[in-house]
Amino acid sequence: MSDAKLHATEQNPDDFAVQIADQIESFLVAVSEVAKGDEPDSAVPFLLLEVSQLLLAGGRLGAHEDIVPDERYEPDPGFEPDADELRENLARLLEPVDVYSEVFDPYEPRKAPVPARISDDLADVIADLRHGMVHYRAGRTSEALWWWQFSYFSNWGTTASATLRALHSVLAHVRLNQPLEELDGLDTDQGDGDDTLEFEAGRVMAEEIGGQLGSGRVG
Repeated sequence: MSDAKLHATEQNPDDFAVQIADQIESFLVAVSEVAKGDEPDSAVPFLLLEVSQLLLAGGRLGAHEDIVPDERYEPDPGFEPDADELRENLARLLEPVDVYSEVFDPYEPRKAPVPARISDDLADVIADLRHGMVHYRAGRTSEALWWWQFSYFSNWGTTASATLRALHSVLAHVRLNQPLEELDGLDTDQGDGDDTLEFEAGRVMAEEIGGQLGSGRVG
């Protein structure tokens, strides 16, 4: 995986903005590499590692005081590539375990779990991070940090956290040799009026997932 560095050599590597940007760029590059599918057996372990590291950057942004951009209105970032191809590649790569169940807000009582997809989640996170990266690369550091902090609270922090739990669950079942029955049967295309979520996939054993998605060690 790439250890890309965006900052100029004269910038202090201990600077908060530089460190956050480096962590985000590393995540963007790493997930794009995983999505190519060259190492399918390592996909889930690598994604678990990368999402964990990204959430460290998110935690630092969340703990930081409110960041105020230099300009009152957001400058036009210009062209931003969409993440549709990456989303589709990840969906194919993660097909046996892509769909999972998530509670959107743990502080809202009596909320039923909803189906979600790891591939959709990662693509949405990447779209948020890329938007801020456009500003950072254009030299609008405060704008980039403001956007990353704001979108961490409003979207990608929650999304990445849910994804991390799903990835952790897959690997935990594999490493502990615990069968995952009806693993990815949640149907995200069902209407809101359905009382139950039908299952698509049937029984998927942990050993099968381990063979396809990586039961080997990372690091």
